[in-house]
Amino acid sequence: MATELQHPDSMPCHNQQVNSASTPSSDLLRPGDPIPHHTGGNSAAVAKLTLLTGHAHSSVPAECDSQACGTASLNSESTSDIRNKSNYDAPAGDSFLGDCELSRQVGSQLKLLPMNDQIRELQTIIRDKTASRGDFMFSADRLIRLVVEEGLNQLPYKECMVTTPTGYKYEGVKFEKGNCGVSIMRSGEAMEQGLRDCCRSIRIGKILIQSDEETQRAKVYYAKFPPDIYRRKVLLMYPILSTGNTVIEAVKVLIEHGVQPSVIILLSLFSTPHGAKSIIQEFPEITILTTEVHPVAPTHFGQKYFGTD
Repeated sequence: MATELQHPDSMPCHNQQVNSASTPSSDLLRPGDPIPHHTGGNSAAVAKLTLLTGHAHSSVPAECDSQACGTASLNSESTSDIRNKSNYDAPAGDSFLGDCELSRQVGSQLKLLPMNDQIRELQTIIRDKTASRGDFMFSADRLIRLVVEEGLNQLPYKECMVTTPTGYKYEGVKFEKGNCGVSIMRSGEAMEQGLRDCCRSIRIGKILIQSDEETQRAKVYYAKFPPDIYRRKVLLMYPILSTGNTVIEAVKVLIEHGVQPSVIILLSLFSTPHGAKSIIQEFPEITILTTEVHPVAPTHFGQKYFGTD
């Protein structure tokens, strides 16, 4: 779940290689302090550890005290080393927003999945231009499923009592009714099956938004929703947030149909700092759930997933 890790002494995931005895706490870290590697551990596993309360995990260096944000982003390389690297091309004019700055601008409405080696590998395969379409789709579907599962954790539930086969009473929970999905065509349709795999009977609407050839502005061409969508919680599905313009137009259409931004949860795989900030600034009550915030988004996702690249 995308919640803050408050128990560093608990048993970690085998991929994370967390060692509370050898890793300094966030209270002792200061900008520029070196982060020691774990002896005998997997260096990729300690590349990124993120404490989540909606703060953005990104590959961008942050120039601020960890206490200012209430979170520590631990990297295997120092800030100066990262700053010297130029092995990726950022869009022209895109500012590099660090964790703390992005957190101040978007608040707790931006939530990220806890990072581990499994998620990092899926992200790597999706970004790899040499990956086969089969490997790409397999990795994309796995990452989609993880995001959908976490998105469901953001929905309201209520307590219930059931009887086990042995006759005992068990106190559990069940999701409240009144949820639906909405995919932004075409790439958003790649996430529909992942949602149906988790919620077999959930209703899914669609929105088709394309850029106008003359004005280059996002334009709504088609929208079909459940008739009572204004009474439902909405899981809005769009895998890649680049500029955020398409999502902004989609949310406007939902608002026109009576949906409040506070009940919209945007499920995404990758986001740029600019895209996340644009959406939150336009709709401060919306929730964004993604796996990574990075200046360069894999915009080839839809073409490769559907085989039109």
